[in-house]
Parts: sequence; C-alpha cells; structure tokens
Amino acid sequence: MNIGIRVKLSTMMFLEFFIWGAWFVTMGTYLTVTLKATGTQNAGAYATQSLGAIIAPFVIGLIADKYFSAQRILGVLHLLGAASLYYATTIADFDKFYPNILFYMIIYMPTLALVNSVSFKQMQNPSKEFPLIRVFGTAGWIIAGIVIGLLGWEKAERLCSPSKWHQ
Repeated sequence: MNIGIRVKLSTMMFLEFFIWGAWFVTMGTYLTVTLKATGTQNAGAYATQSLGAIIAPFVIGLIADKYFSAQRILGVLHLLGAASLYYATTIADFDKFYPNILFYMIIYMPTLALVNSVSFKQMQNPSKEFPLIRVFGTAGWIIAGIVIGLLGWEKAERLCSPSKWHQ
C-alpha cells in the first residue's frame, strides 16, 4: 500500500473515533447538567449504543451490501449523524433527546464496520497493514478526550448548547 493511501485510511480511522470520543464520554454530563436527566435516563441513553449495534445491521446492512458503495454510505451516514448531533444540542428534555440519540446510534454503529471494509479493500496484506491504520482510531478517541479536557469545555458547561459555544 502506498503512503498516500495509508495516510488517507489513517485519517479516516482517526476521524471515525474522534467523532465518537468527542461526545460519547461527555454525554453523561450534558444529560445531567442540561437536561436534568436521572441516572436511569443516563443509562438508557448510553444503552442506545448497544441497541444501535443490534438494529443497524438489519437497516443499513441490507442497503449497503446490495445498492451502494461503502464510501457513499459512510458519507451519507456521517452527514445524517452530524445533523442529528447538532439537533441534540437544541433539545430541552430527555424524552425528545432519547429517540434522537437512538437514531444517531443506529446510523453511527454501521460506520464502524464500513471504515474497516473500506480499509481492507485497499490493503494487500490486511493482517500486517490494518493494525497500523486502526491504531489511529484509538488515538482519535484519546485525543478528543484530551482536547475537551484541556479546553475545559465540560467543566465550563460549554457542551450544553450552541448558544454557549461562543462564550
């Protein structure tokens, strides 16, 4: 695999997990502080990850395998996900937040398999090449947490709503 493809795949993997790490860890704070969610509601919101992983193959898997390339579906799912996460910041109560985050997880969970599929198709020797690409996903998750921590966004409650982003 040439260096250009390696860099592109590493960047894709970094961004895939940076996205997830940027909001998933801090969702509990957002729910508790902004939406005044209970512990049970927090648990329910985090459980959407598992529900998404169970439901998504039935919805997205059938479409991805038969009608469209993995890259196109990956792009569409991430654009829908961006809109869903933005919408989540405008929601004022948990009862509206929950179905939105469930929808997001249903469309996000297939992207984890799709980035692997895209990567494997570009590799001559996946057993040797994939670990060096996949490690950038782990780095993305870690760096998202470090950035949020260093900027103090969670402590300053800047994760709460778009109106607080510019403060």
